[in-house]
Amino acid sequence: MEGRRPTREGSAGDAQRSPQSGESAGSRLAGRLARGVRGLHRTEDALLALLLTGMILLAVLQIALRHGFDAGISWGDPLLRVLVLWLGLLGALAATRERHHINIDVISRLLPARGKAAADAVTSLFAGAVSATVAYHATRFVASELRFGGVAFAGIPAWALEAVVPFAFGLIALRFLLYFASDLAAVLSRESPPT
Repeated sequence: MEGRRPTREGSAGDAQRSPQSGESAGSRLAGRLARGVRGLHRTEDALLALLLTGMILLAVLQIALRHGFDAGISWGDPLLRVLVLWLGLLGALAATRERHHINIDVISRLLPARGKAAADAVTSLFAGAVSATVAYHATRFVASELRFGGVAFAGIPAWALEAVVPFAFGLIALRFLLYFASDLAAVLSRESPPT
């Protein structure tokens, strides 16, 4: 056996034959997914910052034009109302990302860990169902706006400005349903649920 060269640990051949190779591929996939989710969160935050900055600049411009020149941008006020809608809904979407949305948790503070997970599962399911219902009806509303061809202002179709409602509520519903699955798994497992 003197002529045999030693192989390095962790070579590609060993990794393919190793029972741990599935864990390695799984951890790589989990890492990529985590990076993708972080990128999505940064995109959400950047969009919120852009909307807020645009809204503030437009409001200041409108005020300056009105007081300084007795004029204004004809579509400025309707656009500000639309930006408030978009900012509020995308802000709610960002708040549900980390479970920082408004909730009443008087009872859940008194419950043990498994009971809190069960209460969280029920409230997540309810919030997901309500959000999904709003998204469904908002989709129907936007589709009717598209069909009838209403114009909001400056030639912009109304449906394009209203599309944020089903989009945001659909993603909020998805997040709440994922929280429900996570909370239910914590209730059913023997481990203590994550906080």
